[in-house]
Amino acid sequence: MTDVARHAPKQAQGGQEPTPQDVHRLLGRHVLADGFDFVLDLEASRGSWLVDSLTGHQYLDMFTFFASLPLGVNPPVLTEDPDTVAALRLASINKTANPDTYTAAYARFVTTFARVLGDPALPHLFFIDGGALAVENALKAAFDWKAQRLGTDTANHLSVLHLENAFHGRSGYTLSLTNTDPAKTERFPQFAWPRIPSPAQRFPLDRYTAQNAAADASALAAARTAFEQAGGTIACFIAEPIQGEGGDNHLSAHFLKGMQELCHEFDALFVLDEVQTGCGSTGTAWAYQQLGLEPDLVAFGKKTQVCGVMGGRRIDEVPCNVFQVSSRISSTWGGNLTDMVRATALLEAIEREDRFSLVARTGAYLQQQLGALAARHPGVLENPRGRGVLAAVDLPDQITRDLVLAHLYRVERVIALPCGERSLRMRPALNISIGDVDRAIAALDRSVLAVGASA
Repeated sequence: MTDVARHAPKQAQGGQEPTPQDVHRLLGRHVLADGFDFVLDLEASRGSWLVDSLTGHQYLDMFTFFASLPLGVNPPVLTEDPDTVAALRLASINKTANPDTYTAAYARFVTTFARVLGDPALPHLFFIDGGALAVENALKAAFDWKAQRLGTDTANHLSVLHLENAFHGRSGYTLSLTNTDPAKTERFPQFAWPRIPSPAQRFPLDRYTAQNAAADASALAAARTAFEQAGGTIACFIAEPIQGEGGDNHLSAHFLKGMQELCHEFDALFVLDEVQTGCGSTGTAWAYQQLGLEPDLVAFGKKTQVCGVMGGRRIDEVPCNVFQVSSRISSTWGGNLTDMVRATALLEAIEREDRFSLVARTGAYLQQQLGALAARHPGVLENPRGRGVLAAVDLPDQITRDLVLAHLYRVERVIALPCGERSLRMRPALNISIGDVDRAIAALDRSVLAVGASA
């Protein structure tokens, strides 16, 4: 008997799948398993419906793994196309070092990404695992650019102008920008970089015109002061077009264009974090396209499956920028080849189905229904807002918000997310049906009534 044969039974026994009843217990031995109490059935779940393998219960998915699932669970393009299944299998066997070892699958992904999501003014692409690392490398690109503009001995004095209520990640540089839940940043060393108020728009816009204009003006004035006080050492300004975790705060085109102009005036790069808003969630490939903006760098992730940075415009004023010099920014994997194969199939399906246009229509319906629901619960559901299928509404306080979310989950079996101090947000898949939108709105209606929320 060979050594392989002799050890085969032991290997088979060790590789058995745990039962659903054992999952949380086994995980809890080694990791903090304090998330959802169901056990996801990866085989039975479909589209916008997640199946709990413990109970068989189905949950309407209005969170999509924190806005990272483009076309729901087990989309046919990934499960029923034999060429895609074979390509996924092949890519998953060997995790290649994409920055230095090239494959046809990598080239197809880059070509598809550029065609479906690309911006001709941002021709440079950099890929990495993780949204925080995408932002991190966008900042490094800005620091490199600014240091070359000023002289490389200035690098340690450079800073990043950013907003209150921002969440840009948990990595080294991004910790100095993130300022939502203190538990995510406290006791970790941070840079004292300039931070200005976030002029979150109040909705309906026609009711809060003066208030919103005043917030924009105040934030722009604070930004100008920050630039002036920094003495030319601000490398870039960064913002999420819609601040997600910070409260689903929508920033106006007027404010963001004003920041873009200030970046030009003070020789800083204009950077957008579209990790959550990108890949069609707002009804276009990127939110900035609807706002008339011209960013120099855009960080992306989540629905794109592969995270990274698009760069161009003013960064090319420095010929030897990080996109042009070997190993200035890099990683072992350069993204993940399996993720790239999956993303290629998803992006091709999104393109084939004209999914961005469909998102715009479904999103308009979702916003309309959410607004109507808020009108039925005045003083309880306030500030209904959204762009595309990104949607949110405010509850009277955090306790009420959390009770409504709990009822949605426990009783209605709908999964939504908290954000900010008292907001509830929805992050459905790009292909959510009108019927499932109606189900989610009706469930929210019943949950508000069940909790007995009052203004």
